[in-house]
Amino acid sequence: MEGEKMDTEGKVETEKMNKAIAMAYDVQSKIVEDLVGDHFHVGFYDSSSVVPGSDVHSAQTRMIEAALRFASVSEDPSKKPRNILDVGCGIGGSTRYLASKYGSQCKGITLSPVEAERARVLTAAQGLESQVSFEVEDALNQPFEDGSFDLIWCIECADHISDKTKFVHELNRVAAPGATIILVTWCHRDLSPLEQDLHPDEKKLLTQVVSGSRVKWISAADYMNLFKSCSFQEIKYADWSPHVAPHYAEMRKITLSWKGIMSYVRHVGWRQMSIKFLMMPSVFDTFKNGLLKYCILTCQKPQ
Repeated sequence: MEGEKMDTEGKVETEKMNKAIAMAYDVQSKIVEDLVGDHFHVGFYDSSSVVPGSDVHSAQTRMIEAALRFASVSEDPSKKPRNILDVGCGIGGSTRYLASKYGSQCKGITLSPVEAERARVLTAAQGLESQVSFEVEDALNQPFEDGSFDLIWCIECADHISDKTKFVHELNRVAAPGATIILVTWCHRDLSPLEQDLHPDEKKLLTQVVSGSRVKWISAADYMNLFKSCSFQEIKYADWSPHVAPHYAEMRKITLSWKGIMSYVRHVGWRQMSIKFLMMPSVFDTFKNGLLKYCILTCQKPQ
């Protein structure tokens, strides 16, 4: 009886968090699209990238290509992914990019009805309705049959998922034998063997980044252990923090430009506009100590 009560309370709490996330992105997605377009993830910069005044959208495209290369997704037409899932798709920037690149069938899921509808409009405008579709669904309870996808793409979504174990097992369920899974996410630092958790001052610092009620970070080592628990193969990890650091300098300039401020005013209003929120990208500059890392983790499901 007590177990059922706890399970019910957990479901209610998850539903409340999902609703809060959806409502936040209902508004934020409009602002982000105004400022940088249909990709909501950070950009990738390397030594050959022109940083000052660089095109954020181009850097975001480089992020997708860099992730695909890291995961060794084949460019061979006979081996290309044919069914792709974008978990936490936003307004479908990555979904459409992958569909166009591979000529594949792609599905995107998001908690935000506003994002899903906008994604459909943009997809229709690009003539991709026959390849790409979007649904309002929870990543922990996906409506797809077992083994549906041979490429699963999840970028900057896992932060919002509270039950990481269930999440990874759900990815395993919908992945086809031989499928590649690409997870790009912020992680907190790895713990030492003698540590049970982050230090209290570190937890306090993390709450300054975003509301703790909507984000739950774990370490890259935690994700890799979850991958191992599903018997995934070819598990790889890299810390791409240096490659994304320039993105926040660029976004800070865009956000604090007249265009950025007016976008916030238009979608949020003067009274609701938060200076702290406007300055949020600068907060990431404080994590040069490695407390937060921008990580890519990839693996394959056994054949």
